[in-house]
Amino acid sequence: MSEFKTYTLEQLCIVGSSKRVHLSDYVQHGVPFYRSKEVIEISSGKNISEQLFISLEKYSEIKSKFPVPQENDVLITAVGTIGEILVVKDPNFYFKDGNLIWLRNINFDIIDVDYLYYFFKSDLFQKTIKYNNIGAVQKALTIDFLKTVKITLPSLDNQRKLISVLKSIDKKLKINTQINKELEAMAKTLYDYWFVQFDFPDQNGKPYKTSGGKMVYNPELKREIPEGWGVTTFSSWISDNKTGDWGKETSQGNYTLEVDCIRGADINGLSGNGKTDMPTRFILEKNKNKLLTDFDIVIEISGGSPTQSTGRIVGISENVLNRFDLPLICSNFCKAVSLKEQETFYNFVYEWKNLYDNGVLFSWEGKTSGIKNLLFDSFVTNYHIAQPPISLMEQFFDYASSVDRKIQLLLKQNQELTQLRDWLLPMLMNGQVII
Repeated sequence: MSEFKTYTLEQLCIVGSSKRVHLSDYVQHGVPFYRSKEVIEISSGKNISEQLFISLEKYSEIKSKFPVPQENDVLITAVGTIGEILVVKDPNFYFKDGNLIWLRNINFDIIDVDYLYYFFKSDLFQKTIKYNNIGAVQKALTIDFLKTVKITLPSLDNQRKLISVLKSIDKKLKINTQINKELEAMAKTLYDYWFVQFDFPDQNGKPYKTSGGKMVYNPELKREIPEGWGVTTFSSWISDNKTGDWGKETSQGNYTLEVDCIRGADINGLSGNGKTDMPTRFILEKNKNKLLTDFDIVIEISGGSPTQSTGRIVGISENVLNRFDLPLICSNFCKAVSLKEQETFYNFVYEWKNLYDNGVLFSWEGKTSGIKNLLFDSFVTNYHIAQPPISLMEQFFDYASSVDRKIQLLLKQNQELTQLRDWLLPMLMNGQVII
């Protein structure tokens, strides 16, 4: 530990924010303008959902009088979801004061910017800001506090050795995530090809509709479907409902059955599209019938937002269950359904996702105490969908099962790699582990 030295952030860089930009300065095109929301999207590798701009003239006016972001500066979200990090790579933007804290003029003779990034991502820093933010309603991180945060540094050479180890783990995580995106895209493309465009293999192995397969107008669906297909509802595929449970935070009394609880916020992560941070809860032993089993389907029935409907969905295959040490249940804001025939499992999930992505579920929502609720029973009973032949659903089931198995294995590997990285990070940084 003799080579380690401790500094405050203020000793390593200038900690501050931007100059005030007013709503009236926003324009349709120009220099990108970021708030916390955009920084979070960029740092997590997503596309910006709502791009804001200020004029080049306004940006040039600021730049002529004050500093603007430079490559390898660091931005930290300071309001709402605090502590998200962006290392600047493309500096042609400006950002909102108050929303983001800006680290600039970093002393790279003492600290590598990637080491700083991993420090901010570490549990040590995240726990520090968790207990030192302000605001009763909306949490906030302050410049004054961040200036006083202490960071212990090894030599630059050892910083870079540490970074190399952590980056190799992150590289593997990124590769796995990209493979999963491609696998999911392949499964969705096949579903669309067979069940939306109706180009499933005909008796000669050729695309049905493109090859002249007979299409019949269906008055209930108000569109053509292949000859021999029927019309049904989701309810015809459902055998059972499982209500959610929340139980207790700790084991107490008869609340002894330990479970991981799926909330609406966890659904995308279970599918591999974000973080999964399910809380551990304890439920009554007599409620073990609520535990999720192979081929159950979890649907969010309360929540959403003005721009996002309720009804997010995830299929619970054996591959999903095998990712977790504890049994799974869903929370009270979700509902689980079991199916009469497992061959309908992937058709149910992909058909539902297709309707969700096309905004259909917005029309099947009610509101109670300011919270949107999916009119689940009404929707699954009254919304009509095409009924493919069971033989075709079996073919899709076989294909989608194989894809799901590969995706879930990589997600499990990513969980293990993330745990390894997060376990190593603080020990490497405080010298408990030497490379």
